[in-house]
Amino acid sequence: MLDQSMLDSLKGIFAQLTGNYTLSAATTNDKNGNDLATMCRQMASVSEHIVAEVHTADRLSLTLLKDGKELGIVFRGIPGGHEFTSLLLAILNADGKGKNLPDELLAARIGALNTPLKLTTYASLTCTNCPDVVQSLNLMALYNQGITHEMVDGAIYKEEVERLDINAVPTVYANGELLHVGKSTLGELLAKLEEKIGAGKIDTLPSAAKQYDLVVVGGGPAGTSAAIYSARKGLNVAVVAERIGGQVNETVGIENLPSVPQTTGAELAAALKTHAQTYNITLLEQRLVEAIREEDGGFVLSTSLGEELKTAQVIIATGAKWRKLGVEGEDRYIGRGVAFCPHCDGPFFKDRRVAVVGGGNSGIEAAIDLAGICSHVTVLEFMPELKADVVLQQKVRSLPNVEVFTNVATEEIIGDGSKVTGIRVKDRNTDQTRTIDLDGVFVQIGLAANSAVFASMVETNRVGEIVVDERCRTSKAGIYAAGDCTTVPYKQIVIAMGEGAKASLTAFDDRIRNER
Repeated sequence: MLDQSMLDSLKGIFAQLTGNYTLSAATTNDKNGNDLATMCRQMASVSEHIVAEVHTADRLSLTLLKDGKELGIVFRGIPGGHEFTSLLLAILNADGKGKNLPDELLAARIGALNTPLKLTTYASLTCTNCPDVVQSLNLMALYNQGITHEMVDGAIYKEEVERLDINAVPTVYANGELLHVGKSTLGELLAKLEEKIGAGKIDTLPSAAKQYDLVVVGGGPAGTSAAIYSARKGLNVAVVAERIGGQVNETVGIENLPSVPQTTGAELAAALKTHAQTYNITLLEQRLVEAIREEDGGFVLSTSLGEELKTAQVIIATGAKWRKLGVEGEDRYIGRGVAFCPHCDGPFFKDRRVAVVGGGNSGIEAAIDLAGICSHVTVLEFMPELKADVVLQQKVRSLPNVEVFTNVATEEIIGDGSKVTGIRVKDRNTDQTRTIDLDGVFVQIGLAANSAVFASMVETNRVGEIVVDERCRTSKAGIYAAGDCTTVPYKQIVIAMGEGAKASLTAFDDRIRNER
């Protein structure tokens, strides 16, 4: 299963291990069982710190042990595809290595979770959002001995997925109850578990606010660029972000970044983090800024982990998130027929009927992608014409199983209480409504700015974008904004990077001129 180049890479990765690890493979008498056994033996062949133990069983699984003791991490299936990284990181993290390790405060919160706690993640090996969730929950198992986490490959355990009526991945269960569906971060999942199962008290919160020259809120291309430029000016800089890379992490292919002919979102996000770590930048990941206030001529930011950060200047680079339709049934059926990522959730609708709401590039690209999986795709566009590039429009109209409707308004997503069964739309020309029977709805109507926390302090427009001038200044002195959360047109990676640099240079210019 692993080619020679991969084995050579693994040899270098495992050379840094200090502990001894066992890959305990429970294999079935079929191709999947043989593949799992082969993968484990190949991994063991490149390191004296890795041992493969293979035995037959009724169902396929891989259990990870360190120095003969189970770590609470199980892969029920073959951790290949995107989940191969999850397996490698589980080994490295258990050895105290890896750039994704939680900081002291996060580790303390994980350790305080009430136990016993059994976590189960249903995933797809082609899902780009699943590894973040799987890796986050694996960390919880490593940092709290009362927690176990099991990744289940939905393609292998189809009957289980159907019994639980899972229509989107990742889907997470905690002690047998649904906890979360869709992309997430360690911080978000931790907060949900604290609310659902409770946690003990921790005593690691700093007694006083941390002081910085400048705080960047957001770790995407704009935020990382702003932080790097500010650190190069000799400033004490902190970045508060759920994860470095932001929405870039969800982009499959990037081919329009000058000097980089082709890369992936995950690769670019990793490069951004590596670049930031070469400077004196404090990366406060797995956090959100929940409040901001003025104090002593500067600002105090409160994070979702209870910290307070004091600073003279703030650069807001919080990006944007998927925009919702805001119609009845949408929230109720998220993860049960309503989806936002065709790459992750499309395979669950194989040979079924779906709709794509949105006629821009993302919507038409989604329709083209889904047409190769689904029996029928209906495209619904609110405006009289599609907004996608002409080449995409030509492609989608050439597909025999795709139907396009323009000038229609989505009024309701209909379901039977457990899953989506249809969508109700209105023809904006005739005002006539009709219901289309289907199994899934993919919402692709653009992005909404993540600006709510700052809306009371800086001016925003009607769609929530932060209003900035040509130098990235907001309506509040000392606060700057850059990237997709602002009124700057064209939400592109390269533009966000430039705007982040511009915001940093403006902030520094204001600082030396004593204008802030």
